Amino acid sequence: MTNPDERLADVRARIDALDAEIQRLISDRASLAFEVARTKGEHLPAADYYRPEREAQVLRGVVERNQGPLSDSEMLRLFREIMSACLARQEPMRIAYLGPEGTFTQQAVHAHFGHSVLAMGQAGIENVFEQVQGGEADFGVVPIENSTQGVVTHTLDLFIDSPLHICGEIELRIHHNLLTHASGLAGIDRVYAHQQSLSQCREWLRRNLPGVELLPVSSNAEAARRVRNAPEAAAIASLSAAEIYGIPALFSNIEDQPDNTTRFLVIGRDRFTPSGDDKTTLLLTGDEGPGLLHALLAPLAAHGLNMTRIESRPAPGRKWSYVFFIDVDGHADEDPLKSALAEMKQVGGEARLLGSYPRAVATRIRTAEKSAQDREDADDE
Repeated sequence: MTNPDERLADVRARIDALDAEIQRLISDRASLAFEVARTKGEHLPAADYYRPEREAQVLRGVVERNQGPLSDSEMLRLFREIMSACLARQEPMRIAYLGPEGTFTQQAVHAHFGHSVLAMGQAGIENVFEQVQGGEADFGVVPIENSTQGVVTHTLDLFIDSPLHICGEIELRIHHNLLTHASGLAGIDRVYAHQQSLSQCREWLRRNLPGVELLPVSSNAEAARRVRNAPEAAAIASLSAAEIYGIPALFSNIEDQPDNTTRFLVIGRDRFTPSGDDKTTLLLTGDEGPGLLHALLAPLAAHGLNMTRIESRPAPGRKWSYVFFIDVDGHADEDPLKSALAEMKQVGGEARLLGSYPRAVATRIRTAEKSAQDREDADDE
């Protein structure tokens, strides 16, 4: 009978052999990625090699093939990093994001592009747009809405006059943490955080820190920066910010809603082809008149298209006039949406395409994980 030490040695030898094979295959993949780059043309900017629709197709395949024991999210994280490293073989892409370092937007950058990119923190959302439009950044990542606090209106307003396109979306689960050098809640006299984070943790703060001063700041990373040398203060921020600024997390997951999720948009200068599972964002406007919005939306209903979101914002320079942002399933280059858009242009208003882009793979992950849990529950019964 084989003793435990021999069995352990055998397992470790098999792991070593697999590690060597995995490393060889990753090198082979990197070589093929480089061959793709050579086919497109050497010495092009890194962004010219990036194809979000192709990446989305690859990641969907990862989810569909995954049989465990690693979760879909872990498998996706591994493959994103492999693709990120392969793409950055010549030079890393430059990604502008709402900074500073340690924000949830930076987490969204790495969740979508991997860590082999140059992440460029910006002071404001408008700075992200400027960096991409001016060519200093290849792409930008900006927050657009939160599942509990709603839309980020500043981001919507910047799209009204911007020539940039939406070319991706990211869904990120947001876990808030109370960072402080205080040994307990009694030693905290004020809490810094972005206003939205304060709102997302309102009930927890009311129950656990009643009467403590709540101070909104420009970002949660800025909150952590202020607290790193103030033992009587606390910040609501990510664990990433806790590590960057050297502040312990006294409490974790203090958000009021357990499914607290923020959606981010990837913005760029170009449009991309369909991925097979896409969304489109449109800006609707026109001269005021009875039934204009209904007339603009009617072709979507006529073609059986699903509108998933609509938001209104004041039209610049026109008092009591509005523009509408809508999300609809499908890609603008494919029917039935292509035909619906052609009909919308005949109405008399404007239906401006802001972008057609792959649906966030994270949405599919949650669905897949829920289905797996449902199967387990059924087996238990």
